[in-house]
Amino acid sequence: MKTSIKVLVIGSYHVIHTSRPEAEIIIGLAKAGLDMTVMTHGETEYARRFRDNGVKVIAFHPEKKFQRAESQRIRQELIKGDFDILQLYNSKAIINGIRAARGLKVKVVLYRGYAGHIHWYDPAAYLKYLHPRVDKIVCNSIGVGAHFRKQLFLDKSKLVTINKGHDLSWYNDVIPADLNVLGIASNAFVVSCMANVRPMKGIKYLLQSMEFIPNDVPIHLILGGDGTDSVEFRKIADTSLNKERIHLLGYRSDALSITAASQVCALASIKGESITRAVQEAMALGVTPVITDIPGNKELVEDGVSGLVVPMKDPKALADAILKLYRDPGLHRKLGEGARNHIATKLSHQKTIEEMKSLYEEIL
Repeated sequence: MKTSIKVLVIGSYHVIHTSRPEAEIIIGLAKAGLDMTVMTHGETEYARRFRDNGVKVIAFHPEKKFQRAESQRIRQELIKGDFDILQLYNSKAIINGIRAARGLKVKVVLYRGYAGHIHWYDPAAYLKYLHPRVDKIVCNSIGVGAHFRKQLFLDKSKLVTINKGHDLSWYNDVIPADLNVLGIASNAFVVSCMANVRPMKGIKYLLQSMEFIPNDVPIHLILGGDGTDSVEFRKIADTSLNKERIHLLGYRSDALSITAASQVCALASIKGESITRAVQEAMALGVTPVITDIPGNKELVEDGVSGLVVPMKDPKALADAILKLYRDPGLHRKLGEGARNHIATKLSHQKTIEEMKSLYEEIL
């Protein structure tokens, strides 16, 4: 007889930094008494950490979306392990996992962290999130759930919003970077955005905001992440009146350290965001966020309490918010403390674990 809920998770956990919020949920659920097994790449740091914390590891992850042998491998494990829940975290896992669960009693739970690209008229959607075999869809924000609610033929009772939280202790050992190597003086007011470039990120509006910063104010903008040093962005930066205070770094392995050395974390997104990890990290570090008012950001920042929220596609509004924080150190300090508290209370890792455990208990 089973003594606890048996969960098989399929996900990819190569990089500690980016995998941590998701991977630590699995470990947290194991510590909460659930029987957790992860199907993932076997030779990674997180595979070792899973084993060390009582999570069984099956060293396998599907490498293609439509591969009969991979679906069969998952199905064999589902039958052998007599699992109650199949939790799927990425596209390859979702497509193969749904096929593997056909005709079995296991409950299929999917995760979605992005608001967009799911449409009821797209046949491909019925291979994943709109597939009738899916029992629940965990949405990382209200904005993600709102996008799903627009889809015809989707049973809205399948939707549940559970934020992927963070733990302040994860950032205790982050050492702020020495920005002098970038030519930034120690008394400068630094605004950073450390994120891989996608159209939804609105990076050009953040660059354009520097046109509204007086050139006698020591405000520097740092952009880091894949694509931030593109020709397009360099053209915008090179024609700026403040071009000497714009730093386009491209990919950086020390993104967290650069964020920790900043006074403000800016997110100029125009659509599609969920609970953005980079901003959560900044808030956990006590760095004040300035973000746009798109739906996916609603749970991220409370305007005037844990940061500032401005209209999207409005470079001047971004600049005004940054200048407001620069000119009012007391407000800047208050919102930085509010940001940290927001993570600790409303977007906490422990809260995520409790809500996931409750979800699994409910659907069984």
